[in-house]
Amino acid sequence: MYRCIIIDDEPIAIRVIRNHLLVFTNFEIVAECSNALEAMPVLQKENIDLLFCDIQMPQITGVDFIRSLLHPPKVIFTTAYRDYAIDAFELNVVDYLLKPISFERFTKAINHFLELQTANPTSTSEKQETREFIFLKADKKHHKINLTEILYFESLGDYVIVYTNDQKIVTKERISHLSDLLPAKRFIQIHRGYIISIDKIESIGAGFVEIKDKKLPVGRNYKPDVQKLLSL
Repeated sequence: MYRCIIIDDEPIAIRVIRNHLLVFTNFEIVAECSNALEAMPVLQKENIDLLFCDIQMPQITGVDFIRSLLHPPKVIFTTAYRDYAIDAFELNVVDYLLKPISFERFTKAINHFLELQTANPTSTSEKQETREFIFLKADKKHHKINLTEILYFESLGDYVIVYTNDQKIVTKERISHLSDLLPAKRFIQIHRGYIISIDKIESIGAGFVEIKDKKLPVGRNYKPDVQKLLSL
């Protein structure tokens, strides 16, 4: 069963996609959202395989929303505008459907999605391990950050500071979400407020990890994971 989210600020457009999708018995609609920000907590809590996303929406466009996701699911854009086709191509979306969406055209997009699933059944965790960069939003821009440049993440409530080799970026993101999305072979959470790059560890002491002359505390609940590093 493939789990889907529909994002569109037009109720009629949502109804059209829902009715088309109900014909396919192996698809489940997990949520219907009127804007991208409503979909964010759903994506954080649920395993989503396919996202039907409008582009021109209030607060944030569908294109910017997909760019902001660390590990987006497969995406089918549904829009009345042709102008974003190049952006869609760069984001490697499954399809780009122009409204009004006929059932025939919708079926073609679904078949393309199914072909991709058959040809590349890579699990989410495997995709995470092969990812080399992330996009994080800060200062009204999406910053591309290579994973090899990251030293550690520090939590500040609903915000996270990302420390790299030569800068720090403050982004509105919860560290628990990053913990789920970052490659486990490259990053480890050592405290409820810190995730660190394993490659950047300089030393491990009693209750702390040192990175670039900065001593970061190891939380009691995270000590067993740190001990595993020492055994390796």
